[in-house]
Amino acid sequence: MSRRTLVYFVCSPHSRTGVTTTARLLTDYYLWRGVTVEGFDTDAREPSYALRFPDSATVVDIFDVRGQIALFDRLLIPDETPKVVDVWSRSFDQLFSVIAEIGFLEEAERMDVEPIVLFHADASQMAASNARVLTSAWPNLWLTAVNNEGAAPLGPAAHDILENYAARAKILLPRLEAPIARALDEPDLSLSGLLMDSPVAMSLVVRAALKNWLMPIFTQFRSHELRIALQSSQFLR
Repeated sequence: MSRRTLVYFVCSPHSRTGVTTTARLLTDYYLWRGVTVEGFDTDAREPSYALRFPDSATVVDIFDVRGQIALFDRLLIPDETPKVVDVWSRSFDQLFSVIAEIGFLEEAERMDVEPIVLFHADASQMAASNARVLTSAWPNLWLTAVNNEGAAPLGPAAHDILENYAARAKILLPRLEAPIARALDEPDLSLSGLLMDSPVAMSLVVRAALKNWLMPIFTQFRSHELRIALQSSQFLR
């Protein structure tokens, strides 16, 4: 029996919440496992996500009909290749407007494609309200709340804030110490490559810290993937 094709919309209506970092981590998670993955960067102005994955990511302009065709036609192909869409904050409203207009989620169900929203939480009421609007409009939509402690720390109220997102699951990205975070921003650093063949020029301390940060995140991605597979199992329908 074939598996459902996973399509991740990594998003937030606000900037500086760590969306591109999560899209990068998720892509490197699949590459580390030796799984072919296809990425899409909706920031046509400064496509930092696509620049990190020139062989597997494409820049699409969601405000242009040609960009919409290039994106959604690919997302609906049930080829079992995970798709990762890095949703620029300025593209957030437009993306979900197009999704509603073309009936993407309904067509995805017919094509055995599983859309997943990785919604990045922040402390504002607006973000949580946006998340609830999505799950109200599409009750079967899988929405996971992502808490990036380095980009948008929620503080002591994190548990209560995340509860407002009505999410099916949660993913935590711990904060990195500043010197380690700077290494993460190196333009040529491949996180999947780091785990498979550590860069010789990298500090041993930095290398160890990055690995210790990455592996629990990749474990969360794997658990999340298995949970979705279980929920989507033909035997449970």
